[in-house]
Amino acid sequence: MSTAHPTTTTAAVLRETGVDRPYDETRPLTLETLTLDPPGRGELLVRVRAAGLCHSDLSTVNGDRPRPTPMALGHEVAGEVVGLGEGTARPADADGGSGALGFAVGDHVVMAFVPSCGACDPCRQGRPALCEPGAAANGRGELLAGGRRLHDGDGDVHHHLGVSGFSDHVVVSARSVVRIDPEVPWEVAALFGCAVLTGVGAVVNAAKVRPGESVAIFGLGGVGLAAMLGAIAAGAHPVVVVDVVEEKLELARELGATHAISSGDDVVERVRAVTGGGPDHAIETVGSAGVLATAYAATRRGGVTTTVGLPHPSASLSIPAVSLTAEERTLQGSYLGSCVPERDIPRFVALYRAGRLPVDRLLTHRLRPDEINAGFERLAKGEGVRQVVVFD
Repeated sequence: MSTAHPTTTTAAVLRETGVDRPYDETRPLTLETLTLDPPGRGELLVRVRAAGLCHSDLSTVNGDRPRPTPMALGHEVAGEVVGLGEGTARPADADGGSGALGFAVGDHVVMAFVPSCGACDPCRQGRPALCEPGAAANGRGELLAGGRRLHDGDGDVHHHLGVSGFSDHVVVSARSVVRIDPEVPWEVAALFGCAVLTGVGAVVNAAKVRPGESVAIFGLGGVGLAAMLGAIAAGAHPVVVVDVVEEKLELARELGATHAISSGDDVVERVRAVTGGGPDHAIETVGSAGVLATAYAATRRGGVTTTVGLPHPSASLSIPAVSLTAEERTLQGSYLGSCVPERDIPRFVALYRAGRLPVDRLLTHRLRPDEINAGFERLAKGEGVRQVVVFD
């Protein structure tokens, strides 16, 4: 049974993609009061406390990742459960630990941007990031159970990746939600929903980096720097980072990168030089086919190139086909960090709490909701690392 809930929410709504920059002037996102349905069966009402700005949001704003509009944007979110739909309550005698089933009002949670149905083939194989019903719902701008819970005067407003987190309250599938340690500050907790999940997960789940292996990270946004921290925590050496922004390279040095290289025509040679012939693992986080080609070219014989970036759907990649066999090379993708969110978010949070994943250092800007367009212009310029909208 759902509890009492607000009937409206204030959300950042995108009504048109591909709007010209600068976004702080053209303002593609507008703060609007929307009608909010109560949580249905298997759904939760969450008061959003913090929501990060990510390139996946930006690619929706600029049209690189086509999505239906109008859409309430935002997918990297932490918040507090304030309402329970039917079938979501935790048993009264449960201890509330991370293994306990169900939710209770007051739980601190992080949201994963792919809901996992638990029944399709990928979910049964332990690959919830590839959940087929979840992907289909995300593509339609719906929740996992179908339909939309947000409305304006003209009809439905689409959900963004099942979350729509640039809102003060959201209704989401419980399959999108993971409980976390309540001691984690809200603005840090939000990063575990995408930047940390994607970056660290790509290193430990997809690449399976082992102690002593060399890693090169191409791109130092929130995901790239999280991947770098994950590589350091996994015992990689050396850890090389590549970017065009000197401030990000300097932050990477402060956080433990052994080599920081500014992008240029000779970047492949420089990466190969400091890794003794190329890294065992190259992680591409930019979402550029050109950068991915560079990362692949830099990877050593027998090495693995992993990409988490999302280029424009029309982009293509050309590599020497013979290298896959003659050099035993591997090129692979990783979505959602190839994570099982219920397993990985709590363990990544535990590493943060132990001081081994200082992801709080990635947080460079705290924004009010009305500063969101300026935040996206900053993101489009490559300024800052992770910006978080904080909801009081």
